[in-house]
Amino acid sequence: MDNRRCVVVGAAKIARYPAVRKYLKKGDFFIYCDAGLSHEEKLGHRADMIVGDFDSSTNPMRPTETIVLPHIKDETDTLFAVREAMRRGFRDFLLVGVIGGRLDHTLGNISVLNMLASEGCTALAVDDYSEVSVVTDKAEVSCDFPYFSLLNVTGVCRGVSIKDALYPLDSAELTTEFPLGISNEPLPGKTAQIFVGEGRALLIKVRRN
Repeated sequence: MDNRRCVVVGAAKIARYPAVRKYLKKGDFFIYCDAGLSHEEKLGHRADMIVGDFDSSTNPMRPTETIVLPHIKDETDTLFAVREAMRRGFRDFLLVGVIGGRLDHTLGNISVLNMLASEGCTALAVDDYSEVSVVTDKAEVSCDFPYFSLLNVTGVCRGVSIKDALYPLDSAELTTEFPLGISNEPLPGKTAQIFVGEGRALLIKVRRN
């Protein structure tokens, strides 16, 4: 097992690089996916690995380890990068540049978060405004985040409770047909507590409007 965190960088637009750079740290292992390599300079971290079919950018032909994928494949470049990192023993992931732009790619990357949760990995996706993770048991939302949403991403979530928030829940059920947990707020001076008894819920912590 590799105890380092793996940062996987996709090609979605990043407008506020300082907000994203705050999540990066020395010792992270960086995989840039195809056109995600365009973020390398502004993120301030060199690639440890480059992955892609290079349909949206040109292979830089650098000495950095590069895995060239076929254009026709089942896995996205991001999913391949994550699975390759898992094969190498990584269990902690940060996904950057994977939210925004094309909705289909965003939803596909939410599926990657869901897969990582099912494999018992720790995973967080960040964009200009928010943190996104999958909750399988419990989580907290501090007052640093003025808003948060808890949404069902698969099957049915049961035994869902939210405490110390503007809209509390007590052993509720979240389905994919009704967004009951949308746009909540921690109570002033409190840290909201989230509990999921069964299933997986997508937690979106919003840093700013």
